[in-house]
Amino acid sequence: MNNFILLLGGNQNDVIATCKEAIKLLSHRLGQPVRSSAYYESEPWGFEASQNFINQVVEFTSSCKPLELLNITQAIEKELGRQTKTGTHYESRPIDIDILFINDQIIDLPRLTVPHPKLHERLFTLLPLLDHWGDLEHPLLKKTIKQLALICPDKGIVKPY
Repeated sequence: MNNFILLLGGNQNDVIATCKEAIKLLSHRLGQPVRSSAYYESEPWGFEASQNFINQVVEFTSSCKPLELLNITQAIEKELGRQTKTGTHYESRPIDIDILFINDQIIDLPRLTVPHPKLHERLFTLLPLLDHWGDLEHPLLKKTIKQLALICPDKGIVKPY
């Protein structure tokens, strides 16, 4: 069995409803979530947008393999209205599902990098992780989520929604 920690979020349409639908679809394909964070609101990261983002971390346990999980998350994003990126920059979206951790694995493939390569740079990822995973150690950086949150270079506003 694999333990998957995912970040769900978006800033278009009814993000809470979209996240709930994503969790429902993930549950059908992976099994019921183990636990989830509260929702957090944050300013857009890496680009300008008129709407803030809402994010939530959700943990699943499944026999699914890592690349299967990536295919599942990408299919769900499309089902819920995610469009293919128009360029190389960040942009607004109804849903984004990032794979943050898979067990304590380090994966570096053309289509999948785990742990998520930017999670330690983003408060909108670290603060929801503090809800249940604060003592989790990043397998590459050898620091806990609590430690990473304290030294995170991101100074954007992130607050419970």
